Amino acid sequence: MGAAMKIKVIRSSWMEEEGRRLDCNPYLSGAFEAKVILEKLSAKKQPLHEVTKGGLKGIFNGPRFSRNYVEDPEHGIPFLGSTDILAADLSNLTLLSKKQIASHPELLIDEGWTLITCSGTIGRMAYSRSDMKGMAGSQHFMRVVADNNKILPGYLYAYLSSKFGVPLVISGTYGSIIQSIEPHHIADLPVPRLGADIEQTVHELITAASIKRTKALNILYESDKILENKIQLPRLPDLHEISKPLVAGVSSSSLRMRFDGAFHSPLALEVEKAITKANCDILTLAHRSVTQNLFKPNIFKRQWVESENYGPAFVSGNDIYRMSPSPERFVSKKSKDIETYLLKKGWIVFQAAGQLNGIFGWPILVNSHLDGMFCADDVFRLVPHNQSDAGYIYAYLRSNYGQRLLKRQAYGYSIPRVVYEHVEQVLIPWPDEKTRQSIGQPVFNAWEDLSKAIQIEAQAVKIVESTIDKGGD
Repeated sequence: MGAAMKIKVIRSSWMEEEGRRLDCNPYLSGAFEAKVILEKLSAKKQPLHEVTKGGLKGIFNGPRFSRNYVEDPEHGIPFLGSTDILAADLSNLTLLSKKQIASHPELLIDEGWTLITCSGTIGRMAYSRSDMKGMAGSQHFMRVVADNNKILPGYLYAYLSSKFGVPLVISGTYGSIIQSIEPHHIADLPVPRLGADIEQTVHELITAASIKRTKALNILYESDKILENKIQLPRLPDLHEISKPLVAGVSSSSLRMRFDGAFHSPLALEVEKAITKANCDILTLAHRSVTQNLFKPNIFKRQWVESENYGPAFVSGNDIYRMSPSPERFVSKKSKDIETYLLKKGWIVFQAAGQLNGIFGWPILVNSHLDGMFCADDVFRLVPHNQSDAGYIYAYLRSNYGQRLLKRQAYGYSIPRVVYEHVEQVLIPWPDEKTRQSIGQPVFNAWEDLSKAIQIEAQAVKIVESTIDKGGD
């Protein structure tokens, strides 16, 4: 079912209120409906700039500048783009030169800010966590800094990301090719004050979700190091520690029917040699002791439906990497072989095509939030035997060992990809069950905590929405 055409009659008085704008965004975003409900709300409303730190200065973009990237973490600071603020994993961000940050300190992010995408896809939001503090950010997302003496930052974020805040934010969008929004467009956005008790409760929930996310992510960030230590794998040098260009000589007997350079790169050959030093068996991903199944579904014809009443939510190969995947489309439950495409809790999935320095091959452990969603066909599925094995396999695939051995299997130069015949050959150290459990169970639990954080945040937003719907009583 195709998307329905949106038709709406606009009054001339509405156009006067919107500065005589003739584009559709202010009138089709739901902003007018939100304004009507807020106007009827008995609670006090304040313009956004009255509750931000420094007034209008508390709503800003990063400066435009020519970026100077570096490879060595000693000389750089992680740099967040507009899509990165929505990502679940921030461990592979590009690094911006510390010297450049010194001359542009306004690029730095602090904890407790509301971050809003303001170019391209407008109005996607994130609450900056403690692990994001000190990172740099691009001009493509807006910062809203709450004045803690006037409003709690968690409450402000929950309101702005609610069904009332988002339409008001995106109603200021302008541009037909590349849409944008500027701080002054949302400066007068009305912020309802719902009472100290409600605002405190909402703030505490958002804070709890932020803390839970940070703790879970720290476990994931450290999981590969713990794995390498427990099974006695030697540390592999990071890319910035490796001299370039990468050149290797390979004998004809070692070609293995592969003539692409990436397969025989020094990075891959080094891993093959080092992995034999692991204090355990070395198997392959397709070995029956490792996974029950390993597959990538066939390309399918998407049959869209209007709501979850008619089929499961759809997530793309990019959506699964978001901190809080929020599907907006649904696929018919009558789709052919639909079970093949539905994600199951405890599976490991990864993007099977894309650039090697992007999300290609980067693993995701399917948690309760993703469970049952209809996922795109260009995503590999690995079905482990149990929860702890799922956590172990995830930790390995995100390590330097797993990443290099998986990405070496890619073929093609425009859009590299992998197929089953290549993935099944990827080597994996396989220690005893007790060791796998000690490594994998904390990882599995961390992914479940990420799911719980989504639920807690949704609960906070729901409190805001239901209170406004009830008239603030």
